[in-house]
Amino acid sequence: MKDNRFVKGRIKSVTYSVIGAWKLVSSEHSIMVQFSLGVAVTIAGFYFNITATEWMLQTMCIGLVMAIEGANTAIEKICDFIHPDFNRKIGFIKDIASGAVFFAALAAIVVGTIIYYPRIAAFF
Repeated sequence: MKDNRFVKGRIKSVTYSVIGAWKLVSSEHSIMVQFSLGVAVTIAGFYFNITATEWMLQTMCIGLVMAIEGANTAIEKICDFIHPDFNRKIGFIKDIASGAVFFAALAAIVVGTIIYYPRIAAFF
């Protein structure tokens, strides 16, 4: 008899991940903004017929920003749970997590500019 615990465990894990992603997209405003921007640049990618390499870079940037934003949200929730009142050290931790999102978003903006600026400039 085959042991299916591994497969069942992986299915359960993916289910929790999908539920977590849905919670992020449906309840956190920062994720909603990032998700909307991801959809917008995906539509732009089809409109401007970007190359396979550009699709890979764009997809990686969207995933990176969303993942870091999700981690930032989790860090903020943990901090608020541990210490709901204002605390300088908690504020410092939250600022660092937010800074990580800033770096990811900045990189995504640079990649997006490299991909789309020449195409948009060609219209003018």
